[in-house]
Amino acid sequence: MESTVIYRHFNAPSRAFSQFSHEIIRHPRLTSDAVRLLTWQLSLRQNARESLSATAQRARIGGCAFTRAKRQLKEEGFVHERRVQGPGGRWTTQQLVSSTPLTSGEAAKLLARTPFPACADPVTPQVAPSPRNPAAGRPTTPPADGHPEKHLREDTSNPPAETAETTETADGAPTSPHSEDARALVGALHLLSPALRHIPPGMRDELARLAARWLDAGHSSADIHEHVLRGLPGAGTPVHRPGGLVRHLLRDVPPRALPAPPPPAPARLSVRLEGARECTGHHTQPMLFRPHGDETLCAACAPPTRQEGRPHPLVGSNP
Repeated sequence: MESTVIYRHFNAPSRAFSQFSHEIIRHPRLTSDAVRLLTWQLSLRQNARESLSATAQRARIGGCAFTRAKRQLKEEGFVHERRVQGPGGRWTTQQLVSSTPLTSGEAAKLLARTPFPACADPVTPQVAPSPRNPAAGRPTTPPADGHPEKHLREDTSNPPAETAETTETADGAPTSPHSEDARALVGALHLLSPALRHIPPGMRDELARLAARWLDAGHSSADIHEHVLRGLPGAGTPVHRPGGLVRHLLRDVPPRALPAPPPPAPARLSVRLEGARECTGHHTQPMLFRPHGDETLCAACAPPTRQEGRPHPLVGSNP
């Protein structure tokens, strides 16, 4: 079995060196990029104003590797950040890099004793503007107001149709006679389902105009509420935009379903034939007679009796 023997030769530098703990170099949860980023920062002079991102660029650490290395250093307590507001309302991000892991409280105390810089952001590298040729002519400000001289509908291939919901009077009120009922209907939508509790107040006028179209078409408030309930998702499904859902449900107005006509009443017999009954005997044509009791045979078909009278037929028949 072959074995490997390693020999090390080390010359202690006389200048430009840094002392690091073995815990940093041999840290089990830090990647090589994180160790390189930390040791590079600790090797800088005390008053250096180089940010971690600038160090990553100098060390040629990519964007994803830098993000992962910085996250590891913050999780292990070697890097701490905070945003403070300085003179003039400018926000500054302060970064603290330490050679030993620190807690959030310990880092806050050290940052509190650090004097706030009076110049630019200490962690954002200042980039000088590149020289360029000035533009010709005097500087002018771009127009920020005014209306186009040409009507926009002339350049629109498919302009929106003028619908009843956009027709308004001169004072801005909708022309629908059911506008007040529509507002009350929209205001009661939150009572139908918990999913409709957070409709934005700014959408209620638009939803009221849509509901007014339903009322103008002959639908009742109960019909609209029932239609909205049928369009809601199942239980347990969250509704992130209840106002948009109701607007989608009320956008198209279906024709009002007319009530079914009542069934026709049975044909009534004439007054002369009321109380008559059809004979169950053998006749060429139906025979009607007016019985005296519960008999089912006319006088021609019934056997003669002495005690009871014969029923008189209404229509004669040939025996």
